[in-house]
Amino acid sequence: MNDFNPHLLVVDDDTRLRELLQKFLTDQGFMVTAASSAEEARSKLASLSFDLLILDIMMPGESGLELTKSLREKDDVPILLLTAMGETNDRISGLEVGADDYLSKPFEPRELVLRINAILKRIQTTTPVTELSTENVIFGSFRFDVRKSQLWNNDEYIHLTDVEAALLKTLAQQAGTAVGRDDLIDSGSELANTRSVDVQVTRLRRKIEQDPKYPRFLQTIRGVGYILKTD
Repeated sequence: MNDFNPHLLVVDDDTRLRELLQKFLTDQGFMVTAASSAEEARSKLASLSFDLLILDIMMPGESGLELTKSLREKDDVPILLLTAMGETNDRISGLEVGADDYLSKPFEPRELVLRINAILKRIQTTTPVTELSTENVIFGSFRFDVRKSQLWNNDEYIHLTDVEAALLKTLAQQAGTAVGRDDLIDSGSELANTRSVDVQVTRLRRKIEQDPKYPRFLQTIRGVGYILKTD
């Protein structure tokens, strides 16, 4: 398994293939989230950051090509397209809308891993050091990677639910500033009301505070909301 565990989003309406890819890629050391449609993928993208997207082109509703084109208007996340179509024009269409690579079905799983690693390696070598240094929010022994929505305690990876990750990301992006409960509800973290915000904050504190009853990092600002105190 890699020391760095890239987070992948696999989007395919074929349940069997989606589940097989999720298991195989997880076994290869990747963090993998799955979605069955472009609509579900958009929901995941609203609350989580990914290192690479694997999109099936032929999906009901919004196709992989349409989703790629839409994402490219505001996001440069690497995209690998999958499709049963193997014609040259289809490959060109995928690249024209902004995909980084293209793999025709059926394919060897090992080839998929090689292509994923090649894309990630290319992206990492072109990322400025200054950009990398601004992605991490440090508090105590914890490090939160804002872009990937990953939490680490020294070298130990701390699992967060999708809602916890989205909540912490919003707070980390405004670290040192009080964030209102209504703003946290609007953060795309699927929080329904202020009560659900309080419940998720309580759960998050159990993961980052030595004494959740007397929080050091994730503090309550009475009458406003919450603030993430950093070093």
